[in-house]
Amino acid sequence: MKLTQKKTIKDLTIVVVAASILFVQQLALSFIPNVQFSILLVVLYTRVLGFKKTMMIVTIHVIAVNLFSPMGPVSPVLMPAMYLAWILIPILLTTVLKKLNSAISLSIFGFFYGFIYGWIFIPFTVWFLDSPFLPYLIWDIPFEIIMAISNMLSILWLYDPLKKALIHQLDQTHHKHIEKSSATS
Repeated sequence: MKLTQKKTIKDLTIVVVAASILFVQQLALSFIPNVQFSILLVVLYTRVLGFKKTMMIVTIHVIAVNLFSPMGPVSPVLMPAMYLAWILIPILLTTVLKKLNSAISLSIFGFFYGFIYGWIFIPFTVWFLDSPFLPYLIWDIPFEIIMAISNMLSILWLYDPLKKALIHQLDQTHHKHIEKSSATS
């Protein structure tokens, strides 16, 4: 097998495993409204794996949530909002917010993103599901606050150790691949 084929298989495996972790943790924590590690993981994946892989991870995640969630699929009308809300993270972190790298700055981003994520759904919900704007907004504020605090704390406490562990794991697999290639040469 050529080196480029091996790299492609390795990259696809990383994407699938990362998307699986994202999906499973969201399901595992779904009994607690708006408490999850999804924003933390998408931020982590963006910073460690890069834009393209994170976009693939997010795409797989949105499809998986809508096809395999035991709580049932999200309304097809809301799928674009969900996709937009998730892809906005790697877009922002690789463009206008590319200098945010510390756990503290990323946790502040995570806090505000808890509100942004909720607000992205408002136009879709109001327009397509004919929900009244103000009652929907008021009803959603407590959930946005929960998500904001959950994002902030999870990024603040877990970003650095997870980043270190993920980089270490990726380096280990890279070194094992090099050692294996050298041994067979």
